[in-house]
Amino acid sequence: FRKSDLKSAAVLPTSGRRRCCLYSSSQAFNQEEIRQKLRAFPGGSVDLLKQDSGVAVLTINNPARMNAFSGSMMVDLEEKVSQLENWTEGKSLVVRGAAETFCSGSDLNAVRNGLSPGSFLPDS
Repeated sequence: FRKSDLKSAAVLPTSGRRRCCLYSSSQAFNQEEIRQKLRAFPGGSVDLLKQDSGVAVLTINNPARMNAFSGSMMVDLEEKVSQLENWTEGKSLVVRGAAETFCSGSDLNAVRNGLSPGSFLPDS
């Protein structure tokens, strides 16, 4: 990456790593079911470049929507974070947005189509 790429980026040290999970079995979440629901809202990607220097660059890539996170991008992000957690040579992480925009938030198409945080809760 180039120094000019850092205009819309955040640099995060990777020391003191902690493992966390977005899903809790005690709350009866089914991880694969959540992934399937999120993948129903495609668009964009989360790209990871791990460099020999120990610096990783994570790019939020959905410039047509000002890098808003789609459902499939949320799944991509979880997968990339898992890769980084297992990367023993990693020293730092640069998080950046594609095309001069960092991230405008969540793509609201999922909300318009009925997906809400409550839709991940098990039926009671």
